[in-house]
Amino acid sequence: MGGFFGAVNREDAINDVFFGTDYHSHLGTKQGGIAAYDPRIGLQRQIHSIEKTPFRTKFDKVFEEMKGFASIGCISDTDPQPLLIKTRLGTFAISTIGIINNKRDLIDLCIKNGGNFNAMTSGETNNSELVAALINQRDTFAEGIKFAQDNIEGTASILILTEKGTIIAARDKLGRLPVLIGKREDGYCVSFESFAYQKVGYSFYKELGPGETVEITADGITQLNPPGKKKRICAFLWSYYGYPTATYEGVNVEVMRMRNGAIMARNDKEKGADYHLDYVAGVPDSGTAHAIGYASNSETPFGRPFIKYTQTWLRSFMPANQSDRNRVAKMKLLPVTDLIKDKDLLFVDDSIVRGTQLRETVEFLYSNGAKSVHMRSACPPIMYGCKYLNFSRATSDMELITRSTIMELEGEEGFNHLDEYCDGKSERGQKLRNTICKKLNFDTLDFQTLEGIIEAIGIDEEELCTYCWSGKE
Repeated sequence: MGGFFGAVNREDAINDVFFGTDYHSHLGTKQGGIAAYDPRIGLQRQIHSIEKTPFRTKFDKVFEEMKGFASIGCISDTDPQPLLIKTRLGTFAISTIGIINNKRDLIDLCIKNGGNFNAMTSGETNNSELVAALINQRDTFAEGIKFAQDNIEGTASILILTEKGTIIAARDKLGRLPVLIGKREDGYCVSFESFAYQKVGYSFYKELGPGETVEITADGITQLNPPGKKKRICAFLWSYYGYPTATYEGVNVEVMRMRNGAIMARNDKEKGADYHLDYVAGVPDSGTAHAIGYASNSETPFGRPFIKYTQTWLRSFMPANQSDRNRVAKMKLLPVTDLIKDKDLLFVDDSIVRGTQLRETVEFLYSNGAKSVHMRSACPPIMYGCKYLNFSRATSDMELITRSTIMELEGEEGFNHLDEYCDGKSERGQKLRNTICKKLNFDTLDFQTLEGIIEAIGIDEEELCTYCWSGKE
C-alpha cells in the first residue's frame, strides 16, 4: 500500500508536503520520499528507508536541504520513490500507488519500443519507473497516463511533478483508491487522505473521479482526462486501512466502523445469541470503533482488557521473520487484569486474514484469566488475496485461514462452494466457523455479512470493490 501528497503554492511548499506526507505514515512502513521544484535549482529529490525510523525523523532536515514552490511526497510499502525520470516529455518526478500484475508484459512492450530500465537490487523494475516508461509511449502526459492505465492490470494512481513546477495527478482507472484536491488562498494540494490536507490549512475542493487526470498550478486546475463512468473503490479502506478521521466518497471511516459494529450486534441478536458478555473490546486499534458500535447496540459495556505499549516497540509486522513479528505483537500487549480475569469477553477485529496474531492474543487473554473469548470479524470471510492493492500481503490464496481451512475440510472441491462457506447460516459456513474456532481457541466466531458491510458504508454495491470477499471483479 502507500500514500502520497503534493502541493503547489505561490511560496515554498516543502512545509506542507513534509507534514502532509507524514500524515500518510499509517499506509506504509518501507520507503519515504520528497521531490521539489524551484526555478533556480530545478528538480530535487530525497528518498529514505523508514523501516526503523519514521518519516518525520528521517526528513527533519528537508527544510534546510530542499526548496520549491511545488513539491510531492510519498510513503511507500514497496519501491523507493518518487523517482526523477528524463523522457521525451521532459524531466519529471513520479510517484505511484497500487500494484501492477502484468509487469513482465509491460516491460517487454516498452523495451520493444526502445525503452530501457534500471534494475533494482532485487533485480525487479521499480513500478514508478515502469509507469513513467508507459507514459513516455505517447506524445503528451494526458495521452500517456491514459495509455498506462488502460494497459495496467491492477491499480495505479499517479502523481507527477514536472520541470515547469506543475503537478499532474491521476486517480486509478476504476477509482479503487481515493485522490482528493484541497484548496486555499495561495494554492492547491493533492492527497490520498482528506485529513492530511485539512491539517495543513487546505479545504476540500474536489475528489477526482475514476481515471480522472488534472494538472495543478497555484492559480488553478485543468482537467486533462475526464473521469470514467465505472467506479470500484476498495471497501476494505473503511474496515481497516483508512485512518479514523479519513473520509472517502463522503463517508467517514470512524462513523462507518461504529455503524458496522452496530449491524454486527443486530445480526447476533437476530440469530438469538444467548451467551453472557462482560465486555466488548476492539482488536487491534482499527477494531476499536467497530467494537464501540457493537457495544452500543448490544447493551454490553465497552472495555479495554489490554493496552498496546507502542512507545518503543516497532510495528508488529516490521521484522522480516514471522515468529519475530508475532513475538513483538505479543510483547506490546499489557493486560488490565481486572477486566480479563473471570470475564466473558467479545472482541471485534477489523478482519481475519491468517489468524496468526489472533491466536497469540487469545492465548495471552486466557493466560491472564479470561473465562471465555468470543470473536467477530468486522468484514466477511476473506476468500481471495487482493490483486488490486495487495493489502493482505498473501503470496497465495492458501495463506488465508479461510482457504486453508476449507482445504482441510473437503479439499479443492470446497473451493467450488465459497459462497456457502461465506454464509454463516449454511452447513458449510457453520463448519468453517467452528473449525476456525477450534484452531484459534475462540468460544464463538462470526463474520460481518457482505450485505452488512455494504449497508455500513452506505455506497451502492456496484461502486465498491469487494473482490477479497466475493471474488467479484
